[in-house]
Amino acid sequence: MTEMWFWLITALMMVVSVGLFVLPIYRGKEQDEAASRDELNKAFFRDRMEELNEEAEEGLVENQNELAVELKQSLLDDIPASEKSATQSKVPFVVLVPGILIMIAMSYGLYNTMGNYREVVSWQETASRLPDLSRRLMSDTNEPMTDQEMAELTLSLRTKLHQTPDDAMGWLLLGRIGLANRDVQTAEGAMAKAYNLMPDDSDVKLGYAQSLMLSGDEQNSNTARNLLREVIRVDHGNLQAFSLLAFDAFERGAYEEAVAAWSTMKQMLPADDPRISMLDRSIQRAEAQMGAGEGQSVSVTISLDEQVQLPSEGVLIVSVHSADGAPMPVAAKRLPLSRFPVEVELTDADSMIPERLMSSLPEVMVKARIDNDGNVMTRDGDWFGETVPFELGGSSQLVINQKQ
Repeated sequence: MTEMWFWLITALMMVVSVGLFVLPIYRGKEQDEAASRDELNKAFFRDRMEELNEEAEEGLVENQNELAVELKQSLLDDIPASEKSATQSKVPFVVLVPGILIMIAMSYGLYNTMGNYREVVSWQETASRLPDLSRRLMSDTNEPMTDQEMAELTLSLRTKLHQTPDDAMGWLLLGRIGLANRDVQTAEGAMAKAYNLMPDDSDVKLGYAQSLMLSGDEQNSNTARNLLREVIRVDHGNLQAFSLLAFDAFERGAYEEAVAAWSTMKQMLPADDPRISMLDRSIQRAEAQMGAGEGQSVSVTISLDEQVQLPSEGVLIVSVHSADGAPMPVAAKRLPLSRFPVEVELTDADSMIPERLMSSLPEVMVKARIDNDGNVMTRDGDWFGETVPFELGGSSQLVINQKQ
């Protein structure tokens, strides 16, 4: 249907263009030639009358009036000839056909070369695949969607929401896709629209709160915490709300609040639930952070080399390794990108394995990496830096100046 409208509109434009090309030739030529002939006759008549007057004054002409009448009569006799000449001077349409064909061919040729017709067709085809892509997203298969499929799903969903901007569930789905891709701008914008349409829906509140937490803005974080508390007041057993509150509390150093939230979640779960062990580890990390004393921490001041350019999105990953430089970190912390230099402290609470605490190492080295896509796996193009080995409990300086 869209392609048909494209050809109809372009055909109409070509008809208008041909009209603008042809009509002046037929309507303007006769008028121009008649006007030019008339002006020429008038000028000739005035010149001849002036000559007759001069000759009469000099006595060279005796019958001036008769000559003037003959001159006027010749001017009148020239009018039919003018009309006949204009009629005969019309350009045959056959002569114009090559010009019209060239104009049409050049117009479509230039659009085919420089236009975006193929991109528009691809966009329409992607938009039509929204039901298939949505089923693919919701399917129970173990094969995850590729980056290309996620991009196509986002594009098709944006197209649908442009046509139906009051679809709150559509905005919620787009926001969740943004969260999955760690596209904070898309996630926050989509969740805000869903919240404006359905401010009392718990799922919308949870999604909006999660997107606000990812922004790293303190005001947004306060708004997110209020939204999560509203969800818990209505649904006292909402595990996701408690989990988000616990994560937020741990990140801002409110370890007692984090322990309380995780402990509440444990009471809600069955004793044989596999998530219990994960909650226990989280509680241990928070309690270790509360009880971390002197000599148990590592401090590092991280700065950037002047050639490093921060990505628009990404995170800073700081990890502690044994002094021999083993690739497996003993402790790690993931932080949002902020101004540099930045001072980071790691303790036993940041240990990767509870059985191997950071405090068990006499010497450590610290590595820092700017992750461009939010994925914990190192990829080509990531900037990083590392320190030399130093004693546990000490501090060091680190410059990010190397590229993966």
